[in-house]
Amino acid sequence: MSVFLVHGFRWARNEIRVHVVLQEVDDAAPNNLMGGDSEEAMNENFREIYPGPMANLPPLRFIEPLNPNNEKFKYPSEPYVYVADVVVQSEDVIDVTEAMNTGIRAAQWDAMADLRDIIAKGEKIGWFVVHNGDRQLAQQERLRKDENGDDETDEEANVIAEDQAIESQYSKGLSDQVARLQIPNRSDGKGDISEIVTVDGISYEYLGTGSTTLPNLPNLQSAKPLAVTYDSQYSNFTFAAGPVVITASFLSSVLPDDLCRTSIPLSYLTTSVKSSDNSTHDVQFYSDVNAAWATSENNVSVQWDLHEGPNKINGSGNAPGDSSSIYSWFIYLQQPYEFAEETDLPLWGNFTYSSSPLGARNFTFQSGFSGDLRYQYAMQHSLQAVVDADYRPSATREPVFAYAHDFGRVSSASVRYTIGSVQQPIARFLTGQGVVPLQPWWTQCYGDIYRMIDFHFNDFNETQTLASQFEHRLRVDIDTYYGANMAMVYSNATTRTQPPNPNSTQGSNGTDQYGNLYIFDPDNGYGFLDPQNFSGIAIPDVAEVEAYYSIVALSARQVMGAYTLAIPPSGEKSNTSSNATDPLMFQKEISSNGNTNTVDVMYPAMPFFLYANPNLLRYNLEPLIQNQEGGFYPNDYSMHDLGSHYPNATGHVEGNDEYMPVEESGNMILMSYAYYTFTNDAAYLQSHYPLLRQFASYLNLYSLTPGYQLSTDDFAGRLANQTNLAIKGIVGIAAMSQIAQVCEDPESAANYSATAASFYQQWEELAMDPSGTHTLLAYQWRSSYSLLYNTYPALLLNLSVIPSSLYQKQSSFYPSVSQVFGVPLDNRHAYTKSDESMWTAATCEPETRRLFVNGLGYWLNATSTDGPFSDLFDTTGQGYYGGRPEVVEFRGRPVVGGHFSLLALERAREMRGEVTTGGR
Repeated sequence: MSVFLVHGFRWARNEIRVHVVLQEVDDAAPNNLMGGDSEEAMNENFREIYPGPMANLPPLRFIEPLNPNNEKFKYPSEPYVYVADVVVQSEDVIDVTEAMNTGIRAAQWDAMADLRDIIAKGEKIGWFVVHNGDRQLAQQERLRKDENGDDETDEEANVIAEDQAIESQYSKGLSDQVARLQIPNRSDGKGDISEIVTVDGISYEYLGTGSTTLPNLPNLQSAKPLAVTYDSQYSNFTFAAGPVVITASFLSSVLPDDLCRTSIPLSYLTTSVKSSDNSTHDVQFYSDVNAAWATSENNVSVQWDLHEGPNKINGSGNAPGDSSSIYSWFIYLQQPYEFAEETDLPLWGNFTYSSSPLGARNFTFQSGFSGDLRYQYAMQHSLQAVVDADYRPSATREPVFAYAHDFGRVSSASVRYTIGSVQQPIARFLTGQGVVPLQPWWTQCYGDIYRMIDFHFNDFNETQTLASQFEHRLRVDIDTYYGANMAMVYSNATTRTQPPNPNSTQGSNGTDQYGNLYIFDPDNGYGFLDPQNFSGIAIPDVAEVEAYYSIVALSARQVMGAYTLAIPPSGEKSNTSSNATDPLMFQKEISSNGNTNTVDVMYPAMPFFLYANPNLLRYNLEPLIQNQEGGFYPNDYSMHDLGSHYPNATGHVEGNDEYMPVEESGNMILMSYAYYTFTNDAAYLQSHYPLLRQFASYLNLYSLTPGYQLSTDDFAGRLANQTNLAIKGIVGIAAMSQIAQVCEDPESAANYSATAASFYQQWEELAMDPSGTHTLLAYQWRSSYSLLYNTYPALLLNLSVIPSSLYQKQSSFYPSVSQVFGVPLDNRHAYTKSDESMWTAATCEPETRRLFVNGLGYWLNATSTDGPFSDLFDTTGQGYYGGRPEVVEFRGRPVVGGHFSLLALERAREMRGEVTTGGR
């Protein structure tokens, strides 16, 4: 293992790939620039295109942070390379002081700064210590990859990142479509989007597969994908198209403190081109969506309108008007069904696609048969301003709805679209006046749909600013949590990619970044093991902080995409806690069963809301509380959900909802107390104290021995006296003791506290394995185990019912049953739950926490799942969707809010004034 002391700066891998492709540096391998032909080719290229700074620089070195002996990852080991003008190498120890005192000429320093500003603007120039393995072996691996034509992209994590591009209850199809971009064989019959950029008469398709409907045209090509990047707000796709680079960015802003903007059901798609040869080029843009966005049935008639602002445009030859006008295609069913869904698509409202001239010298629109429009654009690079009046099903001469922008000769240009599904009214809610329709919250902010679209379209710059503020806060807070480990989150100056993708082809032994020895055999599912006791260790050579950032950045949009905000009906409030100006928040249980406000889906998502805006948790609880306090639910325990079919929040007046009484009663108490803990809103607890006492009474009777009840993991089936379910009820009773104190009921507080303490002592005797090393899946079931994630709220809310010894035992035990992608949910199956894993991780010591976090980050890059972030997957094999005997495909569910468990815990400790250490 070589050690390098280098003077220089970091250059992001995705920028290297773009440079190598556009500059046609054929002898350079962007996955490993270090040494050999790659280094020589890059120096030759730099001298040709950057003669100024290179005249004052020695031959540059490109130093890779790399361990080629460790074959568990694809190269590169890191998403950047060090560009260096001074390099000191050693196999042992470097005298840093002596090396740095050799001096660098002022002209050379200035030249490095100039070069940095060209290729990696914002990066720090300085001295860096870089660890790297054997250069010859690294070069051999690069040559092997080049010969085999291996893909250098972290494909699976990119697929998941692509699936987060646009998020709402009714744009999951959009997410699936984005995942199919440039992947034609992943067609699923849902809505399509086709995007083309024309440069100097040659058209390049960069999103979608619309060109497959056309004959072979010499002037129509596919753009070459270069990179995919993401953060909590954006999914970005970069392509090479002849002499320009195309960047398509989807922005679905996560703004939890801004109710009005959050309520807008639209996302932005911006496409920009930039010359890569410093010349101007003749540039046009084309974009269309098809009618399948409005329905999954290809024989159902669809209708459409085009509007300029609020004014409908119909007929033919309608020349575009004002250059600042916003044009919107509205696509909808001829026979809508309010508050009904089919295959996760709404059967009412409309699919909306908007754009504006935005400085184009010519802007045109058209609807019609997909083959006709795309062929016409490919040949003429414009449209005819015609609105097709032949309304028909989506499979009959496939109707598409298009825009074209012509910018003439430019070195750069950009277009903007907004896209989404708009329903009005948005939900149906059971009240004392009967079942009433609810209007979306955005109508209170902006008025009608035309004003909402206008505001959103023109608010792009402000939304970008607000989105960057949340992203910055997220990075800083992750950095703070991991501060004790001296780990830094990604630089804000350079886009970074997710942790490396595994490429294990043979076993290996090594030492991880913490000095721990490990062994690894890809022929089994055990992952990376400690050779002393064969317990699992965290994925080596991946910084936990970076793995965690990847996880939560992918999760944020998925959480918020499952919720809608609605204006409450007039006169309806729960007791006295709800402000008439507060929205009601409804959640869709996406992909699993479509329930409305499922309590045990809200509960695992809770850490996100506690971290981002605790008031959102209250808005989400409010409809459930109104229903039960209004006398619409006959049982004395908490309801499971507010309606079997979203968006019908009509409850279960017969009390025949899914039977999870301990689960949901504990969840309601713990969410209510968590909201109070993070807001100090005592009035909330006081106003709902009778209902919470009702739930607590049920827990007093049944939490210690819940019997044959389902837990939130209902896909695993019923099981008598589940250990983890029982501890949830006990922790709920402990929380009820604190609630009673807030509500000035000291006698009840003492009783709840005593009950919780007594139950815990009995629980420990029943739940603990006789070896004393860990708890069991169910009482007195020897050889069983499970993730004890329901102890997390006790830690989060500072409830003293769980002794530290239990956390320590569990933390020590989990590595003994871990697999390559984490710890199985329990001993019955190899699958796990990502949200429950992260709840568990927050209760563990740092070493075990890393095992969970890095395992989930590792899965992101290795999984064979092909949709949005799944919270249920196998911990072995290819990490496919979990479930037995039938595979259960959980896609896009809001429970990934549980991934924010570490940040919510850190926030709680800050509020309590505790000194944090980055661990449990």
